[in-house]
Amino acid sequence: MRQVRHALLLIAPLVFAAGCAKESGSATSKTIGVTLLTREHEFYRQLEAGLQEAAIAKGYKLIVTSGDFDLAKQQSQIDNFLVQKVDAIIVCPVDSKGIVPAIEKANAGKIPVFTADISSQGGQVVAHVASDNIAGGKLAAQFIARTIGETGDVGIVGQPEVQTTIDREAGFREAMKAYPKISIVASISGAGVRDRAMKAADDMFQAHPSISGIFAINDESALGVLASAQSHKKSKVVIVGYDATPEALKAITDGTPLKADVAQQPKEIGARTIDAIASYFEGKPPVSRVAVPVRIVDADSARALVAAMKKP
Repeated sequence: MRQVRHALLLIAPLVFAAGCAKESGSATSKTIGVTLLTREHEFYRQLEAGLQEAAIAKGYKLIVTSGDFDLAKQQSQIDNFLVQKVDAIIVCPVDSKGIVPAIEKANAGKIPVFTADISSQGGQVVAHVASDNIAGGKLAAQFIARTIGETGDVGIVGQPEVQTTIDREAGFREAMKAYPKISIVASISGAGVRDRAMKAADDMFQAHPSISGIFAINDESALGVLASAQSHKKSKVVIVGYDATPEALKAITDGTPLKADVAQQPKEIGARTIDAIASYFEGKPPVSRVAVPVRIVDADSARALVAAMKKP
């Protein structure tokens, strides 16, 4: 009996220590729910890679889903995160206004919300991390203006459902005020997808056959506009896109009407979003809006980018 009691006394501290270690581990591990706009675009695949790399480095677990341009689907994903009691939520809204009630549900559940790439038009968001989209729109306007000789008619193929692209268009319009001989004659939604952007450009070319330039708010839109321009034999129109995806870069280097792109840093956006969450977890209020720099990519710089991508 004395031997049994002695054995229990030896085991007890080990059991207690194991329990404490388990409790300590659960206190430091965090689970973050992520709902992307889509996984179909290269930009969001790169953003997800940035999230994953930074999360692994900090020991966080990510539950990654995709809204796939479907507001109801994205709302349901956020509801599931609430049921799972995640420690934080990252949202790339499919609809900046429509996502507000879902964010407010998370607020009521005391789960911090962070937005990446696309902002929300309401609800309490701890931090928003995105490209400097106003600046990006201005760069696109300046490139088109210089290339068309600072005179002529231009158009926009936009996406008014999300704040990010609203900001890009706002920057474009603001910069174009410096060129009084250029008129913005049309702004048509392409919904951020190729087929609808192509239809928007078809309508634009029909209504304004002498149009000299078109700004497309992402590369899926730009490639749709390019397809339309080629089918209408508009070889001299100047198209500028946004994202600098490999397919768009190839079109730029091939000498098509897609002449330039605004390049973002999606992996950096992902990493900085995780950094903001880490600051929050540590009790240090993160910067509420983080603007990641962008730059214009023309044919020469596109060739350099493509060459860099091919290096092992």
